[in-house]
Amino acid sequence: MCPYCKGKGFFIKDVPVGHPDFGKLIPCQCKLKEMEKRRMAHLGRWTSLSYLKDMTFETFKPEGVGLSEELRRNLRLAYESALRFAQNPKGWLLIKGGYGSGKTHLAAAIANYRLQKGEPAIFIVVPDLLDYLRTTFSPGSQVDYDERFDELRNAPLLILDDLGAHSTTSWAREKLFQLLNHRYLARLPTVITTDLELEEIDPRLRSRLADPDVTEIITIKAPDYRQATSQGVSSLSALGLYRHMTFENFELRTDEVEMGPEERRNLREALRVAKEYARKPEGWLVIMGKTPGCGKTHLAAAIANHLASQGYQVIFVVVPDLLDYLRATFSPQSPVSYDRAFEEVRNAPFLVLDDLGTESATPWAKEKLYQLFNHRYVARLPTVITTSRDLEEIDPRIRFRMLDPAISTVFVLTVPEYLKGRR
Repeated sequence: MCPYCKGKGFFIKDVPVGHPDFGKLIPCQCKLKEMEKRRMAHLGRWTSLSYLKDMTFETFKPEGVGLSEELRRNLRLAYESALRFAQNPKGWLLIKGGYGSGKTHLAAAIANYRLQKGEPAIFIVVPDLLDYLRTTFSPGSQVDYDERFDELRNAPLLILDDLGAHSTTSWAREKLFQLLNHRYLARLPTVITTDLELEEIDPRLRSRLADPDVTEIITIKAPDYRQATSQGVSSLSALGLYRHMTFENFELRTDEVEMGPEERRNLREALRVAKEYARKPEGWLVIMGKTPGCGKTHLAAAIANHLASQGYQVIFVVVPDLLDYLRATFSPQSPVSYDRAFEEVRNAPFLVLDDLGTESATPWAKEKLYQLFNHRYVARLPTVITTSRDLEEIDPRIRFRMLDPAISTVFVLTVPEYLKGRR
């Protein structure tokens, strides 16, 4: 029994006559805690956590599955940041990453950790949150909108999963802004997961999410663990068809009479540049060569094969094949959605785009390629691009990014077609 209220739920303060609290019934802390638990239990019926009770820090694999050393380190840092937040939830935590990268698991682990400690936490998927608020307008709703919205915006810990998956109606944008703006001003602990880049988020929300005084941003670079293979190659990748193309069997063609001294030097330098990039894959490498069979695809595949052997998650795809693959996802029989397929490509830890410029230049194809290039450019994701086109023939928006010296190295192969075995 509570020593203050003797089980009554309230008490009268011992204060002199004239005091503002004289003769008033004061709610006891035990009663307030009980009311808070009931309120959170009611709200908990609307959360998504009941399906995620197995997502804990103990069941999370911070080393990932078949990841390179760099990606393992990135995932481990994300795990440690989420655990620190769970132990002492202050400010905001924004977890970014592609499908299946582990961001929802970490967010749910934070909620489960707090609940196991007896502390309140609300975990809800953003589209479910908006549906939850819409139900208050139903004639049969037992709780009005203001009460429910107030419960959410003042929750001691709120975890919003999948920001960006909601419909972008004016009403949805306004409700999310009101919710997050209140929590931002009140500095209430909040966790948000998203597969969007900051540039793709409503500018009003972005300004709050990007405030370093409030928000810690975690970017998980690991790909969808469900799509990974033991060789570090995505199921989308065509690298298996090019597994014979390695640095070891790349020929410098020293016995070809068609090759002059300058061309031999050019080929040796191309091999050196490719090996150096494979040793430290940062930024973009663009390999150009107008002559078919000059070696650009071999060098790109050799880089990809080397990195796959080091445990990197690699996607090697010919550009027209990629666009065909994306188009096929619109079929009702497709086992994978367009969003998931495109997300896998644009966030691939290492991507090779072979034969840029040979695709059909439809408006849809140009727009998809621009979105892909722009995302990887902004995120500075390692990418190798080969093309036989003149720069003037490439979409100016893509060309600008390919030629940016801050991110891209461009190498032009000037050697003739490789004819060995076909004389």
